[in-house]
Amino acid sequence: MSILSYLHVVVTTRLAELRRDGERGDSPVPTAVIIAGLVGVAIAVTALALTKANNWMTNIPNYTETK
Repeated sequence: MSILSYLHVVVTTRLAELRRDGERGDSPVPTAVIIAGLVGVAIAVTALALTKANNWMTNIPNYTETK
């Protein structure tokens, strides 16, 4: 009976250690997916800024003309 008690204590202790160290760097979302999402957002923001800048530059009045 002492071997069963020993095994019970070992297994219980190991499970408690695993539960305590729950944050081991494992994530439900892989790092590559997070990076791909960030790159997608960066491309969208850059495209929006480029579009706004191009529209702003084309709508500047030409003050160099003389009447």
